[in-house]
Amino acid sequence: MKQSLHECTLADLESFSPKQAPLLSHMIFRENALNEHPNLSSKLVQKLKEDFQLTLPEISQVHESSDGTYKFMVRFSDQLEVEAVLIPFHRRYTICLSTQVGCAMNCQFCYTGLQGLKRNLTAAEVVGQYLVVSNWWKDKNTEALMPNIVFMGQGEPLHNAEAVKRAIEVFTNPHGINLGQRQITLSTAGYLPGIKKLTDFVPINIALSLHSPFEDQRTELIPINKSYPLSEILPPLLELGKKKKKFLTLEYLLIKDFNMSDLHVERLSELFSGERVFFNLIPFNPFPEARFERPDPVEIDLFKEKLVSKNLRVMVRTTKGDDILAACGQLHLEKLRRTKNANG
Repeated sequence: MKQSLHECTLADLESFSPKQAPLLSHMIFRENALNEHPNLSSKLVQKLKEDFQLTLPEISQVHESSDGTYKFMVRFSDQLEVEAVLIPFHRRYTICLSTQVGCAMNCQFCYTGLQGLKRNLTAAEVVGQYLVVSNWWKDKNTEALMPNIVFMGQGEPLHNAEAVKRAIEVFTNPHGINLGQRQITLSTAGYLPGIKKLTDFVPINIALSLHSPFEDQRTELIPINKSYPLSEILPPLLELGKKKKKFLTLEYLLIKDFNMSDLHVERLSELFSGERVFFNLIPFNPFPEARFERPDPVEIDLFKEKLVSKNLRVMVRTTKGDDILAACGQLHLEKLRRTKNANG
């Protein structure tokens, strides 16, 4: 199969023709086409068409939530699928992208983790996933801005670090998709080999799936913590934030009668007081076979206020898309392989 132009960074395109790289970027990522143009060499166009392809993945299903969230089944050339989610926020939407078909992390609070890992996505598939969803949205809303990105879909992004790194370089190409560094957030469960590679990434926003400050409890939720405990992953993440002058977002799942005690508040304060961190509290989103429960609003507010009293920066994430299993932790494919004619 030919290499996809959708995984070509600006540097790649400049290697074909430095002067024509900006125009190539626009045509590939804004028009998804290579056409004759007075400022573009016809020989170069012909060569690129012979050596590369511009095929995008296809959207096989779309589900709309009552709150305006959309969940997409995105199908690749081998008929495997992932889920991507288009989430409404103030001023512009955000696309939650997947980086793997399934996931190897086996996090106990996440529906995706129940299906295991099938394979990594290529950089072109990650970019293609974004393009087909954003194009679908712009067809419905011609005035829509290019959506922001969160790598919080299916898969551990840093378990597929090289492909994700290249995709981010494509997304931030100023002549192509042209997203700013602040418009992209990558969430990790704490895969240390990938964390060590972040120093070479475009300096985007980084989030850690924390969920408990205690090693044994976090291991219960995130089995990879046994191999890469908090004591090993926090120092490089906090240091990265200092070097890049960015806050580390700490995603903290709120689970009823599990990780919301005063002991948790005290330990979180000990670990993070004075650090460049921001807590994103996420009320647990139930899914079939889940063994955890969502706390009630009073418990959520109380836990938040206790953290605030410790001078920690805190917000509670609004749940969106839970009625179509599109909320955080709910993404899951019932079948890893579908035929072209299958619709459910």
